[in-house]
Amino acid sequence: MFTSALCGFSSKKSRVRGVNIGAVVDVEQVAEYAKNLPNVVLTKTSTFTCSEPGQKTIAEDIVNHNLNRIVVGACTPKIHEPTYRALVESAGLSPYYFQMVNLREQVSFVNPTTREDATEKAKALITAGVERALLLDDVPVKEMDVTKEVLVIGGGIGGISAALAIGNAGYKTYLVDALPSIGGKMAQLDRTFPTDDCAI
Repeated sequence: MFTSALCGFSSKKSRVRGVNIGAVVDVEQVAEYAKNLPNVVLTKTSTFTCSEPGQKTIAEDIVNHNLNRIVVGACTPKIHEPTYRALVESAGLSPYYFQMVNLREQVSFVNPTTREDATEKAKALITAGVERALLLDDVPVKEMDVTKEVLVIGGGIGGISAALAIGNAGYKTYLVDALPSIGGKMAQLDRTFPTDDCAI
């Protein structure tokens, strides 16, 4: 069970559609709201959370406040989540103790009717992010020896082609088929269209 979290919010204006999160959402109000959520011990706002200074602040807060889960409300996870996971790991936490909330695409870019509506939606998403952080668990990395051998099931044209390609790449390859002979449907044909070549 976690007892702490950091929520960051980007409020930087962007050239995309002219505005970003801060122009649509009252980020200070959302941060104040998040501060009172259960298990949250620290909230901060940032002009550009994924920048080097923003990342440095998060890393320092993890150490200084002994944070064990991080929730960031900002831009798209598709681009920025790997950056934050690496940051969390560099600060001594598992990268799986990080939860991202997409306030840009899910709030500011969909143009809610009013700033109040957008702010309320951001609060709801942050609440969900913090609740999900309660369930986060570490995923240990395991290293295992791998036998560099491949089993190809099916001795038709596809299986034969795959086995040849893998074997030519230097891997020991086993080709298995349910029938005593390989070739699949091709082995049942006399000639092939359009060249009239022998199918076998």
